[in-house]
Amino acid sequence: MSQQPIQSDALAALRVQIDALDKQLLQLVNDRAKVAEQVGEIKRAEGSPFFRPDRVAQVIEKITQANPGPLKNEHIASIWREIMSACLALEAPQRVAVLGPQGTFCEQAAIEFFGSAANLIYCANFDEVFHATAAGTAQYGVVGMENSTEGVVARSLDLFLRSPVHVVGEISLLVRHNLMRQSNSDAGIEVVMAHPQALAQCQGWLSQHLPHVERRAVASNAEGARLAASNPAWAALASERAASQFGLHIVHHAIQDEAYNRTRFAVIALPQTLATPPASGNDCTSLVVSVPNRPGAVHDLLVPLKNNGVSMTRFESRPAKSGQWEYYFYIDIAGHVSQPQVAAALQELQGLCAFYKVLGSYPVSE
Repeated sequence: MSQQPIQSDALAALRVQIDALDKQLLQLVNDRAKVAEQVGEIKRAEGSPFFRPDRVAQVIEKITQANPGPLKNEHIASIWREIMSACLALEAPQRVAVLGPQGTFCEQAAIEFFGSAANLIYCANFDEVFHATAAGTAQYGVVGMENSTEGVVARSLDLFLRSPVHVVGEISLLVRHNLMRQSNSDAGIEVVMAHPQALAQCQGWLSQHLPHVERRAVASNAEGARLAASNPAWAALASERAASQFGLHIVHHAIQDEAYNRTRFAVIALPQTLATPPASGNDCTSLVVSVPNRPGAVHDLLVPLKNNGVSMTRFESRPAKSGQWEYYFYIDIAGHVSQPQVAAALQELQGLCAFYKVLGSYPVSE
């Protein structure tokens, strides 16, 4: 009986201590924001970019290295990314085009990269994301590039061919698809809606558990969730964020066929908005090429990489749609364009190509 008041007194004292620390933290964060505003004024006068992903990475690396605990480094990184995002919004809010509506994995990837203070512009498809970024409506765009289960997002690759944007960063996102609808039961479902990639990533589960239900492709998973909220016989495959956004019940969690299902998103920008980021020590260079239709032409593409000790991490082909059975080849290599061996390999490679375009050289997402 006597211990309860003692414990309550101790808890009350700790809460007073936490309140005092919160006030100190609030003052320090605002002090940091005031300095950030001064940085913004200098950048505005110099005409230099406000958002520097390499600078964000440097700050987070320093702060996590100095972390004494008990907070985990990944939690410290999340906290600091949000602080920097809020400070950047005072300097100049960043406009970022993403696949909409609210609740898409693309939106989630953008928030992980830019922080929640970014001004997100929701687009109906990746074509609109590329257009908004190229036209300057958005300073940056986030588009899906490839999935660990289903491979490349073909439309994104095609759009890079004619767009003036380049890749300045990437985000690798663990993707979990959830079955959601108005009611908390899977009885009476007539249609399941999602992006074609999500439907493909869940085809095994759907075939086993909902074999007779129509699978309907829509522009995005969040769009499927929005539609499912309008009809009790419809369900969607989408994120927990989408379920919350549209007031849906999650009937089954994480139904993707592969447990370790990741999607790689690219951050795109015009070169005048943000130039190629400097080498980080763990970089990827993406390019698209085509070669004359002759025997051994594709093999010859690999020789400059081998001769200069450069590793290729991805090789995809897409039809050129010329009617001549010609193809574009999308290649990722390990390294940065500023590294001598990479520069030498690319110079040799360019000499072999009928078409050659570097899509970007940027830090690899962990």
